[in-house]
Amino acid sequence: MASHSENHYFVPHGSIYPALISVGLLSLASGFVFNVTGSDTRMDGSIKNPALTYLATPGKYMMYLGLAIILFMMFKWLSSVVTESLTGQYKKWEDKSFRIGMIVFICSEVAFFAAFFGALFYMRVLSVPDLASYAPDITPYKDFLSTWPSQGPGGTVLGESYKPDQAFHPMSWSGLPLINTLLLLSSGATITWAHWGLIKNNRKQLVIGLFLTIALGVTFLICQAAEYHHAYTEMGLTLKSGAYGATFFMLTGFHGFHVTIGTLMLIVIWLRSIKGHFTPEHHFGFEGVAWYWHFVDVVWLGLYIFVYML
Repeated sequence: MASHSENHYFVPHGSIYPALISVGLLSLASGFVFNVTGSDTRMDGSIKNPALTYLATPGKYMMYLGLAIILFMMFKWLSSVVTESLTGQYKKWEDKSFRIGMIVFICSEVAFFAAFFGALFYMRVLSVPDLASYAPDITPYKDFLSTWPSQGPGGTVLGESYKPDQAFHPMSWSGLPLINTLLLLSSGATITWAHWGLIKNNRKQLVIGLFLTIALGVTFLICQAAEYHHAYTEMGLTLKSGAYGATFFMLTGFHGFHVTIGTLMLIVIWLRSIKGHFTPEHHFGFEGVAWYWHFVDVVWLGLYIFVYML
């Protein structure tokens, strides 16, 4: 028969961390609004509200302050969770709830990227051809072409003169994107190898596998930064390069952000593995990060096919 402690769900004591993180989120969001309001520009580059430019500087510092509060509180909060785990507070019910929570979180991330992939499909298949189909004498979008990648309209839009950036070159599927694909696929193999080491209680294999995964993730981010620099400086491909530029940088940029978060989580798990925090029987902290990393790999494969190749 199971003991009382095994059937009892652990409830932590009251904490101030959620309230302080809320303060950080308020500061971050308010600073973002102030910064955008104070530096909002028209299509021709002029400031829309010159009288509000004074908001930009304090808004920037409010964003920095909010981000610092959030990061520090997350570190303290997660440190408390690790301590609770190491002291044996978490049993099968807590482990089950963590797994359900991680599954729900990954499902929300699937929905997040599905929205961006849906926007890409809508623009490529529906909106761009539709906008180009209007008769020249009635369309507000002069010289609009239905070919993809689309740079967007030229001439006058909604009463404002607008001239797209210089002609750009679409990103090729070869070169750095292909290298990044091989890097992420390899990282999926190394983290699986590390997991096998943990199950066999082979601490050396676990630590080496995690280190290789981190190294591959960091290399991916370096290659993507080099790709962005090449796009902006040599290919004329920027966020302002019409529908193609917007979708390219939104999709790859958000994915790069997720890779960054995943790499940071891997570093934490790696350090905990070095300290011997995980056992073959209890290691959901490792499994949760591994699930997230595999999700990042799958999203990149979708990006590589639909953004780079097609």
